[in-house]
Amino acid sequence: MLSSYRQIFAAPGSLAFSTTGFVSRLPISMTGIGIVTMLSQLRGSYGVAGAVSAVMALSAAAIGPQVSRLVDRHGQRRVALPATAVTTVSTAALLLCARSGAPDWTLFLCAIGMGTMVSTGALVRARWAHLYRSDAAKLHTAYALESVVDELIFIVGPILSIGLATSLFPEAGVLLAGIFLALGVLLFTAQRGTEPPVHHEAHQESGSAIRSPGLQVLMLTFVATGAIFGAVEVVTVAFAQAQGHKAASSLVLAVYALGSALAGTVFGALRPRRTAERRFQLGVGVMAVSMVPLTLVALWCTGLVGLLAVGGALFLSGLSIAPTMITAMGLVQRLVPAAQLTEGMSWTTTGLALGVAGGSSLAGWVVDAAGAAAGYRVPLTAAVFALLVALAGGRRLRPAAAADTPQAVPVGH
Repeated sequence: MLSSYRQIFAAPGSLAFSTTGFVSRLPISMTGIGIVTMLSQLRGSYGVAGAVSAVMALSAAAIGPQVSRLVDRHGQRRVALPATAVTTVSTAALLLCARSGAPDWTLFLCAIGMGTMVSTGALVRARWAHLYRSDAAKLHTAYALESVVDELIFIVGPILSIGLATSLFPEAGVLLAGIFLALGVLLFTAQRGTEPPVHHEAHQESGSAIRSPGLQVLMLTFVATGAIFGAVEVVTVAFAQAQGHKAASSLVLAVYALGSALAGTVFGALRPRRTAERRFQLGVGVMAVSMVPLTLVALWCTGLVGLLAVGGALFLSGLSIAPTMITAMGLVQRLVPAAQLTEGMSWTTTGLALGVAGGSSLAGWVVDAAGAAAGYRVPLTAAVFALLVALAGGRRLRPAAAADTPQAVPVGH
């Protein structure tokens, strides 16, 4: 298994951009929860804290694909550096406004500016695609590696952010996230040898990548998938609190991510046999079915036993996440032209972000109205919807046979 992963790092510079990409992606999982933790302590209001975090997420969902589109047009370094500068300045302003007691509207203004955060995960995957576009096996393994990295980020990031904010000072989590972003992007963009070329000719006639019918199907599926993630997080915290073990909720959610990371590691070493669209539909189907035992054990089991049962069900459910995401990234690479790959991948991230925001809000409403156990019906419903979309849009997921490799010119020319 490990030999498959060693092979992808044979390309010069691959280890450097993957490692620095990890550092620059940590803020994705640290910033939102860091804002909530910081403002709830400094302002004494979870309402304001959650609203500011939500505005940042919505801003990123709106601005992110446009930043990635500029990356495809002008190159990673030329766009990522100024975008990161705007994010860093906005983060610093948020910290100052939060500490100085500035009016709440200033916090929301800063949160909008933080939405310019570049999608480094898409940039990293674009580099892997540039290296191994003609080697499907190595590209599959590379995408698997990055999916596992994503899971590790969402395990480590919140623990770092919350731990620092509660043990040192309220701004510590957001501050460290800003440092990771600035340092990581600087180191990442310094790796010029692996930066994908810019396809100037292709951009003269192309519109947005979201015009691709297949990408539309993927994005809608990802909205539903994001709703699963957002709902599971909120409901699990509420369920753990109802059982008298709220502090254990982070461990239960870590088990969810661990299942995904393990499955992604194994899946990356395998050589898939079915077509990509069939594998994606199968993955979404397994994700939907795995929500059933989670819903049942939450209804039937209580106390510590119930929490352990939910943890076990979440672990099983997590096994389908990374393989589905890996396959989806492979589909994006085939569905959109090479000149729009970064934007195409960012649209899936946008779908996830929108889904997380909607799923967490809906789950909170259901928990308040019907109890924590009933809240797991929200991710179950979202999973069924995701499956229906994936099945209905199956034909659109089949990439056209037309070539998508126009003549490229080196970045900076």
